Amino acid sequence: MATQFKAGFVNIFGPPNAGKSTLLNQLLGEQLVITSHKVQTTRHRILGFLNDDQYQIIFSDTPGIIEPKYKLHQKMMQHVKSALEDADVAIVLFDIQQNLAELEAIIPMLHLKVPTFLVLNKIDLIDDPKGIEQLQAGFAQLFPKWKQYLISAKQGTATAELIPAILEHLPVAPPYYPEDALSDRPVRFFVSELIREQIYNLYHEEIPYHTAVIIQSFEEKATLTVIKAEIIVTRETQKMILLGKGGSNIKQLGIRSREKIEAFIDGKVHLELFIKVRPKWRDNDNYLKEYGYHN
Repeated sequence: MATQFKAGFVNIFGPPNAGKSTLLNQLLGEQLVITSHKVQTTRHRILGFLNDDQYQIIFSDTPGIIEPKYKLHQKMMQHVKSALEDADVAIVLFDIQQNLAELEAIIPMLHLKVPTFLVLNKIDLIDDPKGIEQLQAGFAQLFPKWKQYLISAKQGTATAELIPAILEHLPVAPPYYPEDALSDRPVRFFVSELIREQIYNLYHEEIPYHTAVIIQSFEEKATLTVIKAEIIVTRETQKMILLGKGGSNIKQLGIRSREKIEAFIDGKVHLELFIKVRPKWRDNDNYLKEYGYHN
């Protein structure tokens, strides 16, 4: 008897900086979503598809759960809410180096009613086996209904064990998306995210959190792709920091971003970056909509 095809949604939740995006990339075997050691890197809900002859797992990376301070944050938490509503399986990811209070604070917000895995990340940083046992025992007391997994998302340790466990709980269903698709998002979205990733890597303090990246044009020519992108900031001083002395910073940002984009689309890229100041864009509904931050 032929195995019945399974398809469903597996949504990854957790506090900021738990490693959700790194885990998604590891499970997909692709550098699909951007990562950074800084919190609040993920602003959108991003779907990534793991396709097989017998299943399609639709993974969902969500923003870290925070108390909203701006309308931008409210939009981010709406993505978390929508992910809660369609999950077949939930993964709650927790960085074992973080304070347990960060996990306990978000659990009441989740109201999880589906099979849930508690995935403890960065297990490679604990050398003492007894320490790991104590850790697991403590979590088992707090969350007795959740099955535990110990992984290192960055190293790829034990992440493959999650797939058969997920398949046990996925419904029998046809695929939701074409088998050759990797995500529900267009290439332009990932290009803007790759530029934003380099802003997180190159700039410090408040700069990454005050910026948005908009792709103004994306033109595929015979030998290269010409991309024009606009970087939005909230203050003139931030624009000056982004530019740097004699334009040195923006040049470095352009070089790094272009290299990442070329690797992503597997082709030559000509990238032009522009900076625009729009005060308080994070609290402006019209700007947020224009920049792709929908509910």
